[in-house]
Amino acid sequence: MNQMFCYQCEQTAGCSGCTGKMGVCGKSATAANLQDELTGALIGLARASDGNQPGPSAHKAMIEGLFATVTNVSFSDEAIKQQIEAVRREKEALVPQCGQCGTPCVRNDDYDMELLWTADEDIRSLKSLILFGLRGMAAYAYHALVLGYTDEEVNQFFYKGLFAVGEDWTMEELLPVVMETGKVNLKCMELLDKANTTVYGTPAPTEVTLSVEPGPFIVVSGHDLKDLELLLAQTEGKGINIYTHSEMLPAHAYPELKKNPHLKGNFGTAWQNQQKEFDAIPAPVLFTTNCLMPPKESYKDRVFTTEVVSYPQMVHIDDNKDFTPVIEKALELGGYSQTQRFTGINGGNQVTTGFGHGTILSAADQVVSAVKSGDIGHFFLVGGCDGARPGRNYYTEFVKQAPEDSIILTLACGKYRFNDLDLGTIGGLPRLMDMGQCNDAYGAVKVALALAEAFECGVNDLPLTLVLSWFEQKAVCILLTLLSLGIKNIYLGPTLPAFLSPGVLAYLIDNFNIHKASAPEEDLKAILG
Repeated sequence: MNQMFCYQCEQTAGCSGCTGKMGVCGKSATAANLQDELTGALIGLARASDGNQPGPSAHKAMIEGLFATVTNVSFSDEAIKQQIEAVRREKEALVPQCGQCGTPCVRNDDYDMELLWTADEDIRSLKSLILFGLRGMAAYAYHALVLGYTDEEVNQFFYKGLFAVGEDWTMEELLPVVMETGKVNLKCMELLDKANTTVYGTPAPTEVTLSVEPGPFIVVSGHDLKDLELLLAQTEGKGINIYTHSEMLPAHAYPELKKNPHLKGNFGTAWQNQQKEFDAIPAPVLFTTNCLMPPKESYKDRVFTTEVVSYPQMVHIDDNKDFTPVIEKALELGGYSQTQRFTGINGGNQVTTGFGHGTILSAADQVVSAVKSGDIGHFFLVGGCDGARPGRNYYTEFVKQAPEDSIILTLACGKYRFNDLDLGTIGGLPRLMDMGQCNDAYGAVKVALALAEAFECGVNDLPLTLVLSWFEQKAVCILLTLLSLGIKNIYLGPTLPAFLSPGVLAYLIDNFNIHKASAPEEDLKAILG
């Protein structure tokens, strides 16, 4: 009998599922089973919402509970148990009569996740798409929520989607929910984009150094801009510099964040390299969201977590957001004695970020003119999650081999495979444009729709190809968003999700012409003809 079952991320064991004492991510079987219990409790809350009206506290428990089950977020049994208790309190508040009923009807019971994992493979596959898409969307809803932005349609869909996962529905009943997950996620990403740009300004192209100056410093990883803002405020005037890591890189492009002179640069590359890059770092690391790997003994005393991120025996910064322990650790360690010059994966010593939809669309006339003149022959969106599985050099080689008349748009941490390359310019436009975090896929959609309008054609008729790397559940909800928009001919890799059954995969291929990434030269030839 399996000690656990988890197949939600790209690195899952044997491309089929982690089933032993520990997942490939480092999550214990106990934590995995508790996350299943948490998911079952969330479905119970969704069931209780049927005919009742959950309020802000229930929404918060729903969003945090889903976010806590995303890969590389929570490794702590105790933290997950607290999430379960919070969810059950919200259900009890919605249906207090259930706890006193002498003849239980099971209508509002928590869901047994074993029923999902042992279901017919096509049903299991569709329900997994919904569940994993909801988990990814919850991360975006969470980031918007901490900035004070929320949307009732998005909130209500978490209940609707989870209710469907708990029901004995057919493929025909589940498929519309899969597509609706993508549609609602677009609205959720739009909400987060509004929150980020309203609070921190419109991102502008910004060069970011990869060198680290002498003196105390703190590395901030994850995605949460609010945590970075608070840390910058609490370290002001203390002689401590702040460096971003992985998905926090785009923070340098926001005017209200970049105005802080002690926000200095970016340390390291993508998340999967952290155990090597943090090994001898004389500074603390603060994880604000997912992508935490089990810390090595050599640096675990320097790792701090906050939000829903949690790891056993790590110092956790609670909702009061007092970063004093992180600040004291930075001062204690002292940083480097002299400037350390680091490089990206390809040897570059700086990267550029900040090409959000606001920047690109401000140059729309220039872009359209360059296409019409023949200067730009094709657009490639090459991005998504990075990971450790062999084969991800595909994305580096794809970008290197892309023709010189092509523009490379990128986002999320997959860009670290090539974002330090100098690809030159076309008609005054840089060939490589970093659009931001994974949630900034909304901006890529806006750009694609604007180009389609400018050329009076459909998105699928544009000289545009999406070449996506996936790893975890935020990539799943973005893929569902693209499919809900009818976007076809997406190249996806480095492997296809283990939770796509042959029947569901055939449906996606037949209806959306999804391709598995193969070899860069072969795929480029197929795309360009």
